Amino acid sequence: MGNEQPSAHDEQHDAAPTAARPTRADPTPGVPRQVEPGYDESAGTAPQDSGPDGAEAAGTAEGGRFGRPGQPLRLSPFLVGLTGGLGVLLAYTIFLAVRNAGSVLVLVFIALFLAIGLHPAVVRLRDWGLPRGLAVAAVTLTLLAVLTGAVYALVPPIVSQTGELIGQVPDYVGQLRRSATVNELIEQYDLAGKIESAATTENITRALGGVFGAAGFVFGAVFNIVTVIVLTIYFMATFDRLRDLGYGLVPATRRDRVRLIGDEILAKVGAYMVGALAIALLAGVSTFVFAVVVGLAYPFALAVVVAICDLIPQIGATIGAVVVSLVGFAADVPTGIACVVFFLVYQQVENYLVYPRVMRRSVQVNDVAAIVAALLGVALFGVIGALVAIPAVAAIQLLLREVVLPRQQHR
Repeated sequence: MGNEQPSAHDEQHDAAPTAARPTRADPTPGVPRQVEPGYDESAGTAPQDSGPDGAEAAGTAEGGRFGRPGQPLRLSPFLVGLTGGLGVLLAYTIFLAVRNAGSVLVLVFIALFLAIGLHPAVVRLRDWGLPRGLAVAAVTLTLLAVLTGAVYALVPPIVSQTGELIGQVPDYVGQLRRSATVNELIEQYDLAGKIESAATTENITRALGGVFGAAGFVFGAVFNIVTVIVLTIYFMATFDRLRDLGYGLVPATRRDRVRLIGDEILAKVGAYMVGALAIALLAGVSTFVFAVVVGLAYPFALAVVVAICDLIPQIGATIGAVVVSLVGFAADVPTGIACVVFFLVYQQVENYLVYPRVMRRSVQVNDVAAIVAALLGVALFGVIGALVAIPAVAAIQLLLREVVLPRQQHR
């Protein structure tokens, strides 16, 4: 039983599949191997039928269902020029859109800048346990209260003291005319005649733009202030979502690093705003005390002018000092000299003692870079450019230190 041989039927059954399948065995040397049409040697598949289905498969292999694609079209000079012209036209259209919307974009930028500066206060209130909505409302109400108090405190003194100043103009002119040097210059250059010919009702009306022009200016200023306040509130309320949206545009592999650098830049902007407000407040208070001590006219208005001008980096303090010194010289020469001496001393103290301790610890901007940035900011964007020059330089320095320089070291 264990030595039974397989039957012939079993041998034929086992051999049939082997004979039906083509093998990949090497052919006999010197004899070419016969391969059936349609047989895929790599996959070991059987030949396909040559019916209608097989014809469709062959057509697909040749060029797809709709035939084989032709050669690529050659770009003619006309198409190249047309494409370039359309690109230039699109770029010019974008430029016109940005230029026409420049005033609105400036308001949006100012509101965003204020929201970034006020965000640390919102974060501090949230750390104390307030919800975000209440924290934003508290900061907003505080900001509105400060603005309302400033307007209530500034407008009446400025109006009354400005009226007094205008009333004293004839006396100042009389004092100047009693000066021999001034009279000689007036006669030599005929300044009196030129002033009388220029100070006509028509010229003054044209310069002021008429009643409607003045009303339009006031309405536009109020509208811009309200717009900035509303946008600032909106940006503060949605600050986290806007920041996360900006970070979401960055690839995921770099998002964590970009988030850390971006948060550091935002922190520097907030620290700069707090420091700038503190320095401006100190300059205003110092000017008010000095004006009261020397008996300078309009001390409160002059203190406000100095505080506002001091918000402009590098050149703002000089502008405020010139204004106050001119008022001092208009009173008498010793008072004017005292104003010049006071501001020379105060600016040295501010530049070398106050400013370094308040600003450099938080923003860490090089002095030369700050001066160049302030000048470029004023030349390019006016007062707004001067205000954002220092935070922009701080951001650029951070990017250079953390991104550009390490990348150059690994090249």
